[in-house]
Amino acid sequence: MNQRSLPEARQICPTTTNRMAKDGALLVDVREKPEIERLAFDVPNLVHIPLREMEVRLQELPRDRELVMVCQGGGRSLKATYFLMYQGFEKVANMEGGITKWASKGFPVKGDVSSLQATEQGASGCCGGPTSASENSCCEPAKSGEAGCC
Repeated sequence: MNQRSLPEARQICPTTTNRMAKDGALLVDVREKPEIERLAFDVPNLVHIPLREMEVRLQELPRDRELVMVCQGGGRSLKATYFLMYQGFEKVANMEGGITKWASKGFPVKGDVSSLQATEQGASGCCGGPTSASENSCCEPAKSGEAGCC
């Protein structure tokens, strides 16, 4: 069996995502429609492709443009990031912390921000994600010589 080894996914924080969006990056929201109806990113360069539809809608994504995968807390978008990397996409990154962290930073959203409180209260770890943060997480202190996130 021939397995392709993928590099670690590029993880970026909401501040970097906001700057990239202003510079023309495409945000790809992989949440389900009811989640987006409650609270959505308010940026011009945005497409909604639920994670469960990613494989069949892959051709809708440009390969020559920066893509930032986003979701509620960063988990599903990380899966989507690795899927796209496996499909040969090179300009793809995952936004850590999802819309939860995006909204907490005061970046533009449409909808009911209070709907996030229930999500945050039910979160088991930092940034609304799993209990153990990755080495380069926005929730972890930056290593010496690296810029901190957000």
